[in-house]
Amino acid sequence: MTSEEDDRPAALSGRIAGGPSALLHDEVLEPQFRFESRHLIGHYVAIEKVLAAEYERMDVLTPGEAHAVAARLDGVGTATLTARPGANMSDIAFALERHVEQGLERPVARWHVDRSRNDLQSCAQLMFGRDRLAGFARSLLELGAAARDLAEATRELPMPGYTHFQAAQVITPGFYLAAVGEQVLHSTRRLLATYDGIDACPLGAGAMAGQELPWDRDRMARLLGFARPQPSALTSVASRRWSAESTAELGLLGAALSRFATDLLTWGSSEYGFIELPDELSGISSAMPQKKNYPVLERIRGRTAHLGAFHLDALLGQRNTPFCNLVEVSKEANTHLLDAFESAHGTVRLFTEVLRRLSFRPERMREACEREFLGGFSLANALTLTAGVPWRTAQVVAGRYVVLAAGAGLAPAPGDPALLEAAAAEKGVTVTGAAALLAEAFDVRRGLERMSSAGSAHPEAVRRLLEELDAEHVRLSTEWDRRAAAVRAGADETDRVLGISAPRKGRGAVTHAAPPRERDQPQPARSGSEAWERGENNVGTDDGARREH
Repeated sequence: MTSEEDDRPAALSGRIAGGPSALLHDEVLEPQFRFESRHLIGHYVAIEKVLAAEYERMDVLTPGEAHAVAARLDGVGTATLTARPGANMSDIAFALERHVEQGLERPVARWHVDRSRNDLQSCAQLMFGRDRLAGFARSLLELGAAARDLAEATRELPMPGYTHFQAAQVITPGFYLAAVGEQVLHSTRRLLATYDGIDACPLGAGAMAGQELPWDRDRMARLLGFARPQPSALTSVASRRWSAESTAELGLLGAALSRFATDLLTWGSSEYGFIELPDELSGISSAMPQKKNYPVLERIRGRTAHLGAFHLDALLGQRNTPFCNLVEVSKEANTHLLDAFESAHGTVRLFTEVLRRLSFRPERMREACEREFLGGFSLANALTLTAGVPWRTAQVVAGRYVVLAAGAGLAPAPGDPALLEAAAAEKGVTVTGAAALLAEAFDVRRGLERMSSAGSAHPEAVRRLLEELDAEHVRLSTEWDRRAAAVRAGADETDRVLGISAPRKGRGAVTHAAPPRERDQPQPARSGSEAWERGENNVGTDDGARREH
């Protein structure tokens, strides 16, 4: 039997006489119900099973009653429940309650005693957000691995580095991409801290002031894979700070990715021609047949703007609201939360594919290095360190030489020693060995090899940094694995307590971090529901449906 089979008016409350109006049902409640059936039902089932286990522990339900309730819950999937204004007030919690009651062989009178929807809904929403964070972290680690792979392959290729939109010093794509990889791991660490900060179970808070029965909140938290219970009952039902914090991290990441995408767009332009994407990731002009465009990079950069907007939406939805359980905060303020995670996930997937398919053009990059006076800084250093010219004077002499050489139409190498001597003489300085100074300063390869500090563009410094990033990747992968394992272990323990069958596929083994080059990333944290294990909470939202949660 499903909720479709019984649409009799439900006596859910003595306070109001009927169910919601057709307008309220169509505009608000049914879209909300549809969203929760598709994306949160596994979490609701997991929570209800833990509550059944607690009822058994407190001798409120017999072991047989708790098992019967849990067995009925275990059969609930994404298509089981239907929003019925008369039968369940188009509310997912009421629908689940009625579905279980209708399927029991005999009534269980004490089931649902000392309960509230408030902490139930808060807990399901938090579990949804927690799982989305874990799943997104896996994608982010894949992006970091792609960046480091490409960095390793290109750490020897000279290219111009830019400051203030002007060519500045010799770097390599590997040096730049190592910075991309470091940013990705930084964001992954912040997401882990966000996960740990919100990993506190609201269940057991009741409506707002706690509950009357001696619920073991520590045990309930463990069975749901949380690190701890939320210590304040009021915070448990009033706060949705986890959604604001999560979307804030997505927005910060989006800002960083937009800057990287901007550089790729610049390097891919016909004026630079430093990079190339395969035809499969390229576009054309409808009118100009000579053009090969890279709109995928425009899409990536454009999508990053949404991430900041989604955070602002979540933040403003909570602003100026009273600190209590409130639909405005728990549902309306989080209307676009799924959009935020899916937009972030799609953006990162696109960026990962770009880095996996991207190729650099060494000859174009070297040509750009050779036509720019990128060794000016090195020339000033050499004038000070080898000729004893005061530093600021050396800067003036080097700058004057660049002006004279460029005015004469000379390339940076091999340069003109006489012009350097003339520039020095203008400042009353005598330079010896001018030819050697110029040859050393403006040699492109030496521009990389002169760098000796940690974290520099020197190919060996880049190699060492990539090794450090690889080690951090493994550490973070392991940390995310541990959290996923805690969720799976809690679900399995709940089933054992309730006498449900052995762990189902995907619920037993704990994954272990593999070397990042193998791209074995941690699995997302899972609830105990079959819906989650079938992947049904990873599908997109219904077309046209409002995403409220």
